[in-house]
Amino acid sequence: MASRPNVAVLFRHFRGGTAARTNHPRRIAGTSSDRSFSATSQTLSASSSTPPDHTSPAFTTVSPDEVSHFNNLASSWWDPQGPSRILHLMNPLRHDFIRACRSSVPDSDPPGSSPRALRYLDIGCGGGIFAESAARLPDTASVTAIDPSPEVLSVARAHARRDPALRPPRLSYANASIESLPVPEDGGYDVVSVFEVLEHVANPAAFLDRCAPFVRPGGWLVLSTIARTWTSWLTTNLVAEDLLRIVPRGTHDWRKYVNEDELRAHFLRKRTGWADPRCMGVVYIPGLGWKEVSGSEKFGNYFFAVRRVAEA
Repeated sequence: MASRPNVAVLFRHFRGGTAARTNHPRRIAGTSSDRSFSATSQTLSASSSTPPDHTSPAFTTVSPDEVSHFNNLASSWWDPQGPSRILHLMNPLRHDFIRACRSSVPDSDPPGSSPRALRYLDIGCGGGIFAESAARLPDTASVTAIDPSPEVLSVARAHARRDPALRPPRLSYANASIESLPVPEDGGYDVVSVFEVLEHVANPAAFLDRCAPFVRPGGWLVLSTIARTWTSWLTTNLVAEDLLRIVPRGTHDWRKYVNEDELRAHFLRKRTGWADPRCMGVVYIPGLGWKEVSGSEKFGNYFFAVRRVAEA
């Protein structure tokens, strides 16, 4: 029987920038899940002790191997029965989660004022599944969607052109990473979404820190990712990729998964200016799609959100 994976070794490998995928936990010897947690916490907190120079033109959290992988999937992005099928099925839950977050804390708009028309920034938008659906909402002012993959962005733009209602500025695409995007001078975005992206970047702490300035005071940073557990390796790597082929092989790197409590620590203990964390665990059930399952954030896919504290 395999011992528990030593994620301290895995994340030293991860932080070093190598793109090689070591998805099988058996390949890494270890002794305890507590050690796994502390190792990833060090990765997420790396920028607090020796912060990278986010302003350097050379700094990036983009992984070239990840961009290449998703470039290869570009042509099938809008096929609801294709490799991106589970993303299409997950999209309604994304909107449900955002609505639940925003309704949980009253907005800071003056009493009697009209509801705020929302500005979205969708980071790592892929082919535009979420970006398009957000742009069609009646309370949306604009959606800016970025992705470092040129082939995927080409597909997103072509699909949006089919609907005249999605012309800029309602929906605008940019082939860019978050590091190359200028921080807005007009207060930021109401919702910054980072769906199924965190487990594909080269430095999760630096990436989250780079996303933070784009959230307006009172706005939300909303993401989805996968907990780093034995269960998630079985479901996402062994079952989803190798056995059922629900997603293409190589889509997931178990070493890059991040646990929900590590995100809480990153935003609430190691950073200031954030509050009201929200989390929702979800499970993919073949034949039924994605379902909210309380507590499942501890072992698999989950949504996480945190609100930027409004300025006094």
